[in-house]
Amino acid sequence: MESRVLLRATASVAGVPQLRRPVRAIYRQFSTASSFTAAKPIGSIGEGGNLISGRQLRPILLLDISPEKREILKPVRAAAAEGGDSAGEAKVGILAKNPWLVTGFFFFMWYFLNVIFNILNKKIYNYFPYPYFVSVIHLFVGAVYCLLSWSVGLPKRAPIDSNLLKVLIPVAVCHALGHVTSNVSFAAVAVSFTHTIKALEPFFNAAASQFILGQSIPITLWLSLAPVVLGVSMASLTELSFNWLGFISAMISNVSFTYRSIFSKKAMTDMDSTNVYAYITIIALFVCIPPAIIVKSFEFTHVEGPQLLKHGFSDAIAKVGMTKFISDLFWVGMFYHLYNQLATNTLERVAPLTHAVGNVLKRVFVIGFSIVIFGNKISTQTGIGTGIAIAGVAMYSIIKAKIEEEKRKGKTA
Repeated sequence: MESRVLLRATASVAGVPQLRRPVRAIYRQFSTASSFTAAKPIGSIGEGGNLISGRQLRPILLLDISPEKREILKPVRAAAAEGGDSAGEAKVGILAKNPWLVTGFFFFMWYFLNVIFNILNKKIYNYFPYPYFVSVIHLFVGAVYCLLSWSVGLPKRAPIDSNLLKVLIPVAVCHALGHVTSNVSFAAVAVSFTHTIKALEPFFNAAASQFILGQSIPITLWLSLAPVVLGVSMASLTELSFNWLGFISAMISNVSFTYRSIFSKKAMTDMDSTNVYAYITIIALFVCIPPAIIVKSFEFTHVEGPQLLKHGFSDAIAKVGMTKFISDLFWVGMFYHLYNQLATNTLERVAPLTHAVGNVLKRVFVIGFSIVIFGNKISTQTGIGTGIAIAGVAMYSIIKAKIEEEKRKGKTA
């Protein structure tokens, strides 16, 4: 069969005389050449000694095909090429051509999960006013989620050593303290008021950068913070849900997250953000557990102690039932972890200016939805003060983002 195919292909070569030698002679010629000639790398077809995967190419593969066959195969090749192009376009798709759609989806999910978390978190505090325990549940659910994700390889767990652990521990401690005090404030006052107080966070960041890190802060950046301080002051004076526990807890949260930012700059590693946040969550959980076990004698309204064990669980189960109580704790922890993870992943995809605007809009969304959902009554002065504070945060964020962009361009120039 091979002999007939070889003769047929040989006879059809354009411009080449009919080969008269027997097929065996042709095979003998190639086998002889291959036995005495060293193997050459793959090159032009004229080099009869070419090897592919360690095997000698057969003579039939070295011969060109006839023009007639070439014409027959041309439409097939063209169709294959067209199919390949269309497949490539299908693989690229709309999302690859329009990355802003993916970024927009990330922003939407970040805001959506954040709003759901704040609403569900406040509803839990209405029938279970123990924010420290709930904060630990947030971190516990997040830690379990991270461990399960690592177990299936989504994402693959990044290795960690003692040196990296020493760097991440301060970040996790500040994260734990800021998270707990935020929840204490959420339990004590209205969600909208806590977020208004937390609008002061840029002020603390600027102060820490100036006086702790020794970085020079432009006067324009300081001036942009004046409306923030003024707006928060106006909102605090007439806030109907104001109490000192909620106010001081929110302020401690601002300080804690400021130091978290400082330590985070020192903890910059080659590890991706998903793994970094996973490790911080797990470490923060271990930081929060010992105080929950040690502190047993506090009787304050929003501080856990004997009241949690004697009345907290039983009262909550009596009000909403065991199933809803457990499911609420699970879902609030899941929403907390997912919105923080989405926030980290989203901010990696955008420029500093977009990042700044996104953070401001997120706070506006949370304040607006919390007022609508819980029907919190706010005075006119509180509303004006909140608006001024948010506008000040927007000005600060935009100016800071532009300064960082100019520094980046200066370094690359």
